[in-house]
Amino acid sequence: MKTSELKICYKVRSHSELSFDEQVLLKSASEAAIKAYAPYSHFRVGAAVKLANGEILSGCNQENAAYPSGLCAERVTVFYANAIYPDIAVETLLITVLDENGDYRSRAIPPCGACRQVLTETESRQKSPMRVLLVGKDEVLEFDSASDLLPFIFTSNELL
Repeated sequence: MKTSELKICYKVRSHSELSFDEQVLLKSASEAAIKAYAPYSHFRVGAAVKLANGEILSGCNQENAAYPSGLCAERVTVFYANAIYPDIAVETLLITVLDENGDYRSRAIPPCGACRQVLTETESRQKSPMRVLLVGKDEVLEFDSASDLLPFIFTSNELL
């Protein structure tokens, strides 16, 4: 038997280290999180993307009483960006979660597995990495690529 090791690098930053553009994304994601439809979990997620053309778009999670029928903020936002600008790459995705009082959760919350799959396939489709920022009250985690969040992506090659 052979053992392999996988190393994932990411940066841990603070809010004060966010650039002006990143602060704009955070504001957009936070405003989206406030609008989340989360009557069951009260887990309000907001996401914002900066596209290669400079556009900033945002989205929030949408729950449903039939839980699998809801959709995460990350997918809402990336699908929206692709619907409006199908040929423009997503350069940066910022995700944040607010509590019921509108305050940031203490730690940065990563996307679910389904969202990770969508994000990595988006990178593959656009042929460029998507920087991902996960923002909590006490930390900002920065990944150079969404594939860092899902190193063993399921691709169309597996369908052949």
